[in-house]
Amino acid sequence: VYNAKVKRYDYNPELSRSLFAEAGWVDSDDDGVLDKDGERLAFTIVTNQGNDLRSKTAEIIQRRLKEVGVSVEIRVVEWATFLKEFIFPGNFDATILGWSGGPEPDQYNIWHSSKTAPRELNFVKFSNQEVDGLLETGRRTFDQEERKLIYDRFQEILAEEQPYTFLYVGEALPAVANRIRGIEPSPAGISHNFNYWWVPKSEQKYTR
Repeated sequence: VYNAKVKRYDYNPELSRSLFAEAGWVDSDDDGVLDKDGERLAFTIVTNQGNDLRSKTAEIIQRRLKEVGVSVEIRVVEWATFLKEFIFPGNFDATILGWSGGPEPDQYNIWHSSKTAPRELNFVKFSNQEVDGLLETGRRTFDQEERKLIYDRFQEILAEEQPYTFLYVGEALPAVANRIRGIEPSPAGISHNFNYWWVPKSEQKYTR
């Protein structure tokens, strides 16, 4: 259901500076940080310990935003504390997290407005009436072409409203012995049909 035609936002520092200036953000005291009505343009990114990729991503964001006059602080927090004190109560300016998805495109629990209570998955409190309707219709529609249209529109809205800024999809390079048969690569990886893998008897090295 991937929609390759959604709106994209390329890296464009000059446009960023122009939009900030248009909105009245200027560096009035020459400290390198934009300000407006006495307020500095600054925020904090919080993420969890034990994930170097997320920490390094935060550092890249910090560096890139500094170039256009935005001050970013990074906090890296132990996982249980991260959830209890930041994610569950919605106590953050911005956070870096990730989702793992499967072949089923139903995103109801993540994006429906009824799922914004503490400890539920819509922790950014996103609420959009059209998205609610699309998610409700999508999970009860069996025709695959109709579902594709529903989830295409859903992705277009997310790309426009930006409740998340989707940054990257991690690459995977699985290695499997060439004796193993039945592997069927898919967008979800290779393990989706693991229970159907097999090794020809003539190539088996181990017995139960």
